[in-house]
This record gives sequence, C-alpha cells and structure tokens, in this order.
Amino acid sequence: MLMLVKPFFSSVPSGAFWPTFLIANIAALIASRTMTTATFSCIKQSTSLGCFPRLKIIHTSRKFMGQIYIPVINWFLLAVSLVFVCTISSVDEIGNAYGIAEVGVMMMTTILVTLVMLLIWQIHIIIVLIFLVVFLGLELTFFSSVLWSVTDGSWIILVFATIMFFIMFVWNYGSKLKYETEVKQKLSMDLMRELGCNLGTIRAPGIGLLYNELVKGIPGIFGHFLTTLPAIHSMVIFVSIKYVPVPMVPQNERFLFRRVCQKSYHIFRCIARYGYKDVRKENHQTFEQLLMESLEKFIRREAQERSLESDGDDDTDSEDEYSRVLIAPNGSVYSLGVPLLADFTDTSNPIFEASTSEEVIRPASPKSPVLDAEQSLERELSFIRKAKESGVVYLLGHGDIRARKDSWFMKKLVINYFYAFLRKNCRRGITNLSVPHSHLMQVGMTYMV
Repeated sequence: MLMLVKPFFSSVPSGAFWPTFLIANIAALIASRTMTTATFSCIKQSTSLGCFPRLKIIHTSRKFMGQIYIPVINWFLLAVSLVFVCTISSVDEIGNAYGIAEVGVMMMTTILVTLVMLLIWQIHIIIVLIFLVVFLGLELTFFSSVLWSVTDGSWIILVFATIMFFIMFVWNYGSKLKYETEVKQKLSMDLMRELGCNLGTIRAPGIGLLYNELVKGIPGIFGHFLTTLPAIHSMVIFVSIKYVPVPMVPQNERFLFRRVCQKSYHIFRCIARYGYKDVRKENHQTFEQLLMESLEKFIRREAQERSLESDGDDDTDSEDEYSRVLIAPNGSVYSLGVPLLADFTDTSNPIFEASTSEEVIRPASPKSPVLDAEQSLERELSFIRKAKESGVVYLLGHGDIRARKDSWFMKKLVINYFYAFLRKNCRRGITNLSVPHSHLMQVGMTYMV
C-alpha cells in the first residue's frame, strides 16, 4: 500500500502535506460513493431488463426512486476491492487496468451515441459516419496501445468483464427460454370448455390463490395442479405481483380483476400492484380480506356495467369486450400499461387488454326483470363468502427448465448447470409473501427446452 501512495505524496511540499492528505481522503470517499451508486443503478436496470439475477433492493427514499441500496453488491464490491488492492503490486498495473476500463467505456459510449443519432435523432448518414470514424478511430488507437499491457495489470479488468458478461448472458438466455416455454404451454380455452365448470375434477370448498408471473392466459402450471391434486378449490384466482415506479399504491388501486372463464367456472385473474416503498410482508389475513373486498366490488361493478350496456344496446356484444377489461375496486378501467389509475384521467373510454379468453356472456333478455340480475349477483357474492369461510390456500408453482437430451452440449451446460445455479441462489419473486406453512401448497414443474 505504501508503494501506491508514496509517489503521489512525495511530490507534495512538506507544508501542504496534511491538507493534501485530507483532501485526497475526501476525494476518495466521494469517488467510492459515486462508484457504488452507479453500480447499484446499473444492476437495477439490468435486473429490470431481465439481464441479471434478482437481488434484494432497498429503496432509501420515498421521493426519489433512484436512491437504492443493494446489500449483496455492496459486499461484493468490498471483496473485489480488497482482492484488487492485494493483487496489484505497482502503480503501473493500476494505471493499465484503469486505462483499458476507461477506453472501453469511451468506445461503448461512442457506439451507443451513434445508434441514437441514427435511430432517434435521424441525422444524415454522412454526418454519422464522420462522427463514428473520427471518435471511434481515436479511441481504437488508444485501445490498441493499452492492449500491449494486457499482461501487466489490464488482464484483471478483462477477466472481470468477461465473468460479468457471462453471468448476464446466461441469465437472460435461460429466463427468455423459460418465459417462451410457459407462454407456449398455456392452457387453451377450448380445453377448459371440454373440462367443464368442474375442470374435470372435484371442486372442493375454498379459495385457491395461484401465484404466477403470467398476466394473460391460463398458466400451464395450473394444468399440473389439476393432474396432480385429487381436487381443486371451488374458486381459483390467478395472482400476479407487479411493481410500479411509484412510492406507494393506494389500497383502492391495489388489485385489478377480470374473469378468465365463464361465470360458472369461478376463475378470476388478479394483478396485485405494489410501489417500491410499500410493505409487502403484510399479514396474510389482511391481504386476504383486502383481496376479497376488492373482488366483491369488482363483481358489483361488473353487474352494473352489464345492466347499463344491456339497456343501452341489446344487439351489441359488449359483454364480451367487458370481460376483457381490467377493473380496480374504485371502478376505474384501464390496461396494464397505465401505472396508476390516478394518472388516467379519461375513464369514459375503457382501455381493453388483449385476452386469451373467448368467453361470450349473452346479454340479459329484455324480458328478464331487474330482480333476476340482483338475485344472480347476490348468489355469486354469497358463493364467494362461503368459499372464503372454507379457507384460503396459496398455490405456488415452481417452474424449472432443463435442456432436452438431443440438445447440443453447450446448451445443456448453460441451462442445466450455470442457469440452474443462478436461479437457485437468486432472490425468488415470492420472497416477500408472508404465508404460514399450513396455508401453503407447492407443486414443481419442469419444462424441457
């Protein structure tokens, strides 16, 4: 360590040594803070894009979403810094490592700016080529000179960059294959119609909350539950937890509902939205109570809309469209692309979600009295209350992927070992669920890709 600081402080006059020493330490603290903040931001953005394993992220501010802290990365930076300092034996090696990192950042910045000039700013191609040749040519010249010192310290940065690129590539490749497989293996509505409202099994009293990342269609893991369990609950709700870029989501905008099948199936989809400062480890009884209250409000709102639309135009098939709408308990209608209902001002024109459901609910006959609709509503609400009294069970499906036997060797190595290791050690999406083991049921499913 003395070898690293001696050349710098030897050039300082003796009278200015202590002020320089103080300023140098303050500058080092500021640089360290900047590096950790930038690292946290890059990791968070990579995680959002599906290019890095999920980690625990702590938001330290209610006003600014970018102020975050990632404990694992913080300890990782500490360990890497200690190894780096203990490995480097001279100032020249530090300079070479810093040089190749800096020139690499400059080259990537030039390439990204070139893409922005072409795709977003739409600058003339001649001007873009001139910019690229001038700046990238100079940077390639510097980079070629730095490459001569690969064996003298620069190799450390190259090895670190290669490892990070490999981790990001493996995670993105495996996650993409898993999601595509889940989408392909979704249960079709034709199959659901063939099974009937009993789903080809026994409907036991109670409510089953099936957690899944898909927000459209019927997940394939649900079919695995049907074939594995001797009975399924009389009411099933597909729950997807999504996080929106706001501090807190109001309770009346927490849950979004729509029907998945016909009314006799008693299957709903629910999207639970949380802000980055919301406390997600809430008591399961409170969560169930809020969920049921929101579901009852959704059903009442649906009945009101059905009666209004049937009164307005008996010949239109608006019921089918309404069955595709996402509705919050406060009655607002919107699509998944809208982060908050409070930001959606025009609620008169509903925004519809592309649904895989082809359910067509026939509008009420003009001869049917309003009393029949009210009785139907009360029967469904009574059914929900009885199912709630029978108990709520959390159904968790763990979907893993494995490479097929006829896959090439590198794919087997990446999927079966590297991606499986990262997935096993990353933070699961259901970590924040505070569910007692007596109310929990898990089923595993393996997808062959």
